[in-house]
Amino acid sequence: MADNARLILDELLAELEERRKKVLLGGGEERIRKQHQQGKLTARERIHYLLDEGSFVELMPFAEHLETGLMEGIEAPADGVVTGYGTIGGRLVFVFSQDFTVLGGSLGKMHGRKIASLMDMAAKVGAPIIGLNDSAGARIQEGVDSLSGYGEVFYRNAIYSGVVPQISAILGPCAGGAVYSPAMTDFVLMSRGTSYMFITGPEVIKSVTREEVSFEELGGADVHTEKSGVAHLEAEGDEAVLDLIKKLLSYLPQNSREKPPVLEPQDPPDRETPELADLIHPDPRRPYNMHQVIRTLLDGGEFLEIQPAFARNIIVGLGRLGGYPVGVVANNPRFMAGALDINASDKAARFIRTMDAFNIPLLTLVDVTGFLPGVAQEHGGIIRHGAKMLYAYAEATVPKITLIARKAYGGAYLAMNSKDMGADVVLAWPTAAVAVMGAEGAAGIIYRKEIQSSPNPEETRRKKIEEYRKAFDNPYVAAARGYIDDVIDFKDTRRLLFRHLRMLWDKKEERPWKKHGNIPL
Repeated sequence: MADNARLILDELLAELEERRKKVLLGGGEERIRKQHQQGKLTARERIHYLLDEGSFVELMPFAEHLETGLMEGIEAPADGVVTGYGTIGGRLVFVFSQDFTVLGGSLGKMHGRKIASLMDMAAKVGAPIIGLNDSAGARIQEGVDSLSGYGEVFYRNAIYSGVVPQISAILGPCAGGAVYSPAMTDFVLMSRGTSYMFITGPEVIKSVTREEVSFEELGGADVHTEKSGVAHLEAEGDEAVLDLIKKLLSYLPQNSREKPPVLEPQDPPDRETPELADLIHPDPRRPYNMHQVIRTLLDGGEFLEIQPAFARNIIVGLGRLGGYPVGVVANNPRFMAGALDINASDKAARFIRTMDAFNIPLLTLVDVTGFLPGVAQEHGGIIRHGAKMLYAYAEATVPKITLIARKAYGGAYLAMNSKDMGADVVLAWPTAAVAVMGAEGAAGIIYRKEIQSSPNPEETRRKKIEEYRKAFDNPYVAAARGYIDDVIDFKDTRRLLFRHLRMLWDKKEERPWKKHGNIPL
């Protein structure tokens, strides 16, 4: 090669190296320092922590904003978002990470287009999408172009929902229209103390409603994991949130056409569980630790609970049974006696549909008194919200196993995946009771006249309650009619659940063709 040609090539390569250095530096040393002072990693540090070492391949690093109007002359390396792909545990994932050091991570047209392009690629190859959100919101200087950028992302959140897993980590501000993209993804995780989500900020709220509230009080991690139910998980600091993403992904398939990963069991599938008999009190009014029941059944006692602080009367989460992943839905007798209310119905229905979308079997543990009574619940639409659970279970075609632990009363018995609602296998413990209502309420209605006319109403009432309980408030009436497949010993529970799960693993169930159903939103 001639010296002149080599010189030109060296100059071109030097220019490339200079441009890449500029991109890698983001908003510059000073802004990176401020990011670290706030207890946050930079966009690129987050990606490198999340992905397997050396696996990240960046896409569109030299993208630039539309240099029009108020954006003329403004430098924004990578347009404030790092996009690309890599691996987690050897499995392909696509990642975008908003760079708060570049114009506050604000989203403009090119920023949005980079994310949209990444999502298209992920859908084509069938791999999860992970969004690391840290953005001040729409880039006001770009006007309607920035809204168009959001539209491109929102549209893909919707059309790729149920196609590939979508996970959002909120690792800084997420305000205004920006919140709707995470809200449409499968799982939302937040860093405690350094992240927040809201539509309108404290200043706008103060000017309109005169309410004074801090960023944390309005939309911090605790608010969204305990009160609103917007976020599914929270952790202290960026690294802990990113570790949770890795754990979550270990239960999920790459896409909706694949099965979730099955691991070699470290915990014997046929392990006996006699300790369950000591956990479950036969008195239906006595609460017990359903979390302990779940951990006793699952491999190694490991259970990744989803939305643990929201609607605590229902428990949902992920675990493994003999190496096979399962999504667990369980009533929690320690809160509202395990009754289903508006929030619990929403939480469970959303989880059930997520599991079904990604081929994860459902294990349902039932101890439910019914739907929560009250004027507030009725006026709040418990009928509509409760119907979501019924719809979600009926719609789900994954393997569905139900275990009735104790009470299974009324419409809530159906909502907790009864045989009639499509459960493949229904088991019960001897402590189970399947009925329209509990013995006390039923006896009071059926034998009301007899009790009232008795010379000793209380004694008669007590006898009638016991009479009803022996006749109906047990698992054997339902078992006799085929609504329960088997009444089992506590010690055999894990072994039998595993056998049924393994039998159902390759289950195929078709539904009538339709464009889509009309879930009672």
